[in-house]
Amino acid sequence: MSDLVRVREHAVALIAAHLDDTWTFDFDHAKRRAGQCDFTRRRITLSRYLTARYDDETNLQTLLHEVAHALAGPEEGHGARWKRIARSLGYRGGVTHRGETATELAPWVGVCPNGHIAYRHRRASRPTSCAKCSRSFDDRFLFVWKRREISPATRRLAVTPR
Repeated sequence: MSDLVRVREHAVALIAAHLDDTWTFDFDHAKRRAGQCDFTRRRITLSRYLTARYDDETNLQTLLHEVAHALAGPEEGHGARWKRIARSLGYRGGVTHRGETATELAPWVGVCPNGHIAYRHRRASRPTSCAKCSRSFDDRFLFVWKRREISPATRRLAVTPR
């Protein structure tokens, strides 16, 4: 798993090589997405929680993905121009973030009648049923949500590489 200091150094070097000096890098507190290109602040960020659990190659691919967004511009999305730029940087394509979230930091835990567990970082705004038990909404498989407290020690542990 990756050392955050090393990832920061790599990110700063990558930004310096491809973007102008108005762009910066930082870690953010995202728990569901790996990276972000913020055009307004001219800043590329990576989730400190997910970066700590990913390997160096996965983090590099996420950085390349976000730098490609910065180079392509805010209107491009994942279009043809963005893809050309991303490939030229060494991005191999595909999904770098496979849905893993920092579940230990999710304050909402849901359990369906069959025992399947789901985690949420925000309180569910409407009834939610288990996707493993039924492909469409079904009241027989409603989650029962409970709030749990996340201790400061758990938060600190979440940014420690495993």
